[in-house]
Amino acid sequence: MGIGISDDEEIGCVTENDACGVDAVQSIFSCTIGKGNLIYRGTGKQAFSFFNRENGEKLRVCLKSGKNKEMNRQQWMEHLLNASADEIFSFSEPNFQLPERARLFETLVCEICGEGAPEHKMHIQDGKTVCEDCFKEYKRGW
Repeated sequence: MGIGISDDEEIGCVTENDACGVDAVQSIFSCTIGKGNLIYRGTGKQAFSFFNRENGEKLRVCLKSGKNKEMNRQQWMEHLLNASADEIFSFSEPNFQLPERARLFETLVCEICGEGAPEHKMHIQDGKTVCEDCFKEYKRGW
């Protein structure tokens, strides 16, 4: 794919988990939630989809399986260090597109708690602008 450190959003990653592998993605590729080029998609799978915005290439890398039950921790680590990438991971094209580039939104102040949040996360309730934490969802039926 020809990817390296992402200065801005040239490289994007969609992580399907919130485990320690995400730390490696942040360190190696400089994809971060704050920069807007690391997106969380909570399937729980040990999968990472990389998108190169400059040339359109994309690749999904997924751990094939977890540790063999007969392996202890040391054996598992040795397997990971010595096995080929194809033995450990499956490689495919993601079945979804990378979301749009990060947008900047105006910060609005919640009229209940006084804390600020971006306008796309605010609600109108009883004529007041309120944040997610203060919003009382109205839900009936299914």
